[in-house]
Amino acid sequence: MTIRSEVVLPSTNLSEDISFFTKQLGLRMEMIYPADDPRVVVLSGHGLRLRIEQGGSAAPGLLRLLSATPDLIAGGARRLTAPNGTRIEIENNETPLILPETQHKFVVRRLADQAPWVIGRAGMQYRDLIPDRLGGSIIASHIRIPDGGPVPDMVHYHTVGFQLIFCYRGWVDLVYEDQGAPFRLYAGNCVIQPPEIRHKVLFASDNIEVIEIGVPAEHITTIDHEMQLPNGPANPKRRFSGQQFVHHRADAARWMPSRLAGFDSRDTTIAAHTQNVAGVHVLKANGAPCQRVSHNADILFSFVMEGAMTLQAEGQQSVQLTPGDAFVIPPGMLSQYLEISEDCELLEVALPGNFTTDAPQ
Repeated sequence: MTIRSEVVLPSTNLSEDISFFTKQLGLRMEMIYPADDPRVVVLSGHGLRLRIEQGGSAAPGLLRLLSATPDLIAGGARRLTAPNGTRIEIENNETPLILPETQHKFVVRRLADQAPWVIGRAGMQYRDLIPDRLGGSIIASHIRIPDGGPVPDMVHYHTVGFQLIFCYRGWVDLVYEDQGAPFRLYAGNCVIQPPEIRHKVLFASDNIEVIEIGVPAEHITTIDHEMQLPNGPANPKRRFSGQQFVHHRADAARWMPSRLAGFDSRDTTIAAHTQNVAGVHVLKANGAPCQRVSHNADILFSFVMEGAMTLQAEGQQSVQLTPGDAFVIPPGMLSQYLEISEDCELLEVALPGNFTTDAPQ
């Protein structure tokens, strides 16, 4: 069974409309009738099929044409009106990635504050960890799927500057463009999704929880109906807009001294694979006291994964933090981690990846 769709438009002068849509917009005629006194014409092109009816009652509507070379359409005009009143907008089909300037702010988001969980893409539940998103420069989401099983996802990609998926609880099966067979992302492990890499979420454990970081906060997700994953052959060293896919595995990582005296760190190597766009570390308490420090990163986001600590920041009330809490310390602000439990573990995300930490004398 063949099904076709048409957009129906009215006309008061069919010959003028035929001339406009064929000569100015480049559509081609598919059908016209009756021959002796035409009242209906069907045109197609640019992914459109138009049925224009003489004396029709349909609204004239708005057509938007998207092209990588918009100046080659209609002589370079971007706004036109057809004889029948249909408005035409011609735009570039590549939406530019805009990275807003960061609006620095001290932020604490506590799980105990009962921030709402909202239903997002593919039925997943989202909790916003940076409510004002620092002026649109970043989004940090705590995502969960209470009931495990197949995830109703589609092959898609994101137009982003940086994106991190950190598995906090449970596990999830994923597949990525040029990265070979599907794999399981376990708790404590993470991936970065370079700009426009095609991927799909396949299956999740019960009570899966992930932390997702996206830059900028508002970015486009595009469904790719053509690509089948996994694709091949694998090309793990491929770069997407200068970034290379990373699958960081905690069991193979080395612990090193961190930028903070009270913690050891495992580097996910994300800074090295993103050309320093961002850096991601997991910090665990080592029993030493933390100093009072400041930093010069544009964005420094932390999420408490295990244990507890008290955050003391310049000009702010001290706050006790427990698992599920998140905070942002702006550049130049002095802060200190106190009363750190032995099992305290933090996820730390910085943009850019390399930055300086200073301790006043």
